[in-house]
Amino acid sequence: MDAAEQAGQGQGQGPQAVRPAGAGGLTAEELQKRLARFAAAREWGQYHTPKNLAAALSVEASELLEIFQWLTPEQAQAVMDDPESAFRVRDEVADVLAYTLQFCEVLGIDALEALAAKIDRNERRFPAGPYPLDR
Repeated sequence: MDAAEQAGQGQGQGPQAVRPAGAGGLTAEELQKRLARFAAAREWGQYHTPKNLAAALSVEASELLEIFQWLTPEQAQAVMDDPESAFRVRDEVADVLAYTLQFCEVLGIDALEALAAKIDRNERRFPAGPYPLDR
C-alpha cells in the first residue's frame, strides 16, 4: 500500500465508499496527464524515477496476485461476485494501471501504441489456431 492509500484509510474508503462513475470518457493519455498533475501537485516527481515506478508497479501487481494466491480456480473465477473482494481487485487493478501510466509518462512511452505494437508482434508469433495444452 502506498502513502496515498494509507492517507485515505479510515476516511470512508472501501467497498461502501462513493466511487467515481468511471473515467468520464477520458483517454489513456488524458488519465496519464491527470496522474502527472496529481503527482506534481504533491511534489512526488522526485520519487517517480523509472526504477521506483517499476518497483511500485511490481508491488501493486503482487498485491493483485495476493488476492488470488490460495484460491481454487473455481473460487478465483467467482472473486468478483463478492463486493469486498471485487472492490479489492478493482482497486489493485487501478494501482497497477496508474503506476504503468506514470512509468510511461516518465519515459515518454505511448502506452496504447506500445500495446498495439506488442499485439501485432504476438499475432505474428502466435498465428490463430488450436493450441493444445499438452504441447
